[in-house]
Amino acid sequence: MDLLIPSLGVIILVLLVPFALWLWALIEIIRSDFKESSQKIIWLLVLIFLPFLGWLLYVIIGRGQRVKPEGQA
Repeated sequence: MDLLIPSLGVIILVLLVPFALWLWALIEIIRSDFKESSQKIIWLLVLIFLPFLGWLLYVIIGRGQRVKPEGQA
């Protein structure tokens, strides 16, 4: 019977980690400037409508579309 009750560690991994990654991506999108102004809105919509896949797509594709601040290579 104990096997049916998830432990706290499993709950944290399943719920908190994806939420933290989603929140990180949301904050980074809001704070970043993109090459085209419409890209920020598109990434926000992707993140909102595809929350579990959206942050992964942003990390793989979206981070390369940002404008790097002056002084950074």
